[in-house]
Amino acid sequence: MPIEDDAGLSALLAGAEVTVCCDGFTFTEGPVWVAADDCLLFSDIPNDRIYRWRPGSGTGEAEVYRAPSRNSNGLTLDRAGRLLACEHSGRQVSAAPYDPGRAPDQAVTPVATHHEGHRLNSPNDAVVHSSGAIFFTDPTYGLRDAGITGEMSFRGVYRLDLNGSLTPLDRSFSQPNGLALSPDERVLYVGDSEEQVIRRFTLRPDGGLRGGDLFVDMRGDPRPGGPDGMKVDEDGRLWTTGAGGIWVIAPDGTVLGVLALPEVTANICFGDPGFSTIFVTAHTSVYMAETRVRGIAPGSRGT
Repeated sequence: MPIEDDAGLSALLAGAEVTVCCDGFTFTEGPVWVAADDCLLFSDIPNDRIYRWRPGSGTGEAEVYRAPSRNSNGLTLDRAGRLLACEHSGRQVSAAPYDPGRAPDQAVTPVATHHEGHRLNSPNDAVVHSSGAIFFTDPTYGLRDAGITGEMSFRGVYRLDLNGSLTPLDRSFSQPNGLALSPDERVLYVGDSEEQVIRRFTLRPDGGLRGGDLFVDMRGDPRPGGPDGMKVDEDGRLWTTGAGGIWVIAPDGTVLGVLALPEVTANICFGDPGFSTIFVTAHTSVYMAETRVRGIAPGSRGT
């Protein structure tokens, strides 16, 4: 598989080629592996659907899991195993039970919709803390695509606590997008897809943020793509979409390499039973590649 600027990335990959899981979509996003059902869920934002793909399916064989999805983007699981969806046209973060034995007809419950009486912009991506708190970003991409003027005066990073309290943690981003917690939950990484940077915050014991130093700078990189979805592995390396493909960055900020893909990458997750396979949503297709590392299963923190 093509690796650019290799400074150790090849040692983290299992050597297999990047392969296509399924294709024929419009703009894929928000992948999450559901271990309880041995499947991958992902969004196709313009087509207003969440799809489900299972290992062993042929190329292109993904079934519709939820339609409409209110143009969902980022997906993840909370500690109760519910599917969380960041909805662009819904302008909310929603939750729904995931039961492998049932069709996805359960009621979808909004869990974050407003701040101080104003509707959110278009929630984009989320990560769940071991406390059960949900951290999510709220850029304006969904508003822009729909030609809607938003009610919020900022594009924030939020924390939603179990009691329903919604707290803006940072208001300084141009377009906050992907985010990820370090394995010890002391660091929150947040990407700005407009500014083409990833910032690193210290997560305080009270759930607030401190710092926000520049961690990765893709400004000036002529390759297509930029910071969007991101995940960490168990050793704290950050795997993020970026200019040219998937960037892998050590905790000290060293770029270990860039895994090139045929399309501009949008998001990433770890999956398969060992959580050592990366799944990458990239516009019309979903790709996969084997690694020698382990990701952190969504909803597993604190269990």
